[in-house]
Amino acid sequence: MDLSHVQLMGILNITPDSFSDGGKLNSPESIAQAAKQMINDGATILDIGAESSGPGSTDVSLQEELNRVIPALEIIIPIAKKHNIQISIDTYKAEIANQTLQMGADIINDITGLRGDPNMAKIIAKHNAKVDIMYSKDPTARTTKEATKYNDVIATITQFLTKQIEYAKSQGIDPKNIIIDPGMGAFISTIPKYSYEILDRLQELKQLSFPLLVGTSLKSMHPFPLKDRLIPRIATALQAAQNGANILRVHQVKEHKLALSTFQN
Repeated sequence: MDLSHVQLMGILNITPDSFSDGGKLNSPESIAQAAKQMINDGATILDIGAESSGPGSTDVSLQEELNRVIPALEIIIPIAKKHNIQISIDTYKAEIANQTLQMGADIINDITGLRGDPNMAKIIAKHNAKVDIMYSKDPTARTTKEATKYNDVIATITQFLTKQIEYAKSQGIDPKNIIIDPGMGAFISTIPKYSYEILDRLQELKQLSFPLLVGTSLKSMHPFPLKDRLIPRIATALQAAQNGANILRVHQVKEHKLALSTFQN
């Protein structure tokens, strides 16, 4: 098993209320240090988020999100470009995408799967940027704790992604710029078995022929307290990589890099 092809996307939450790490990156120094550390630890993509989307999170205005993400991006861009690292922006708002892509971001990570803003796809196409289209049971960024049930979870995700891929292409997005993401945890359901079934059947999504991003991270699918989720998240990340994931979205880059390196031939 050779997992040397798998990229690590390091998560940088510029938010005061993220359930796992909110408020930690609250100064230029802490943002720069976190970015440099993730790059040194093996991240090839940095994913910057300025609005929480987990259960219980609240809407952030466009201006507030800009106030958070623009200064952070000004700090991170020189660091990322120096090391040839891609920058992803975790947002569903087209104007956030427009301004950050103009500044030099490379990817828009849209957890609504291009449903949150009717202008998002056209903005991404205008900049010829990459986009991560993620499945979510909820049409908005406010993830609920609904215990959704599926007759066939992979069939549901495949149908959704196929529809949104066709929509993206109809709006001018180059298919070469599309990344797909099955979602995990509460984005799927608060019933954990579905997230694990996705990991087991991940190869079926590879038939769509797009790069596949998976983020088990600190998701609720792990039936343990937050402080005890490192080993479970590494185990599930390795399973995702073995079953075809091209990109792993993670909080602890160093630990995941060490785990992947164990299987590099």
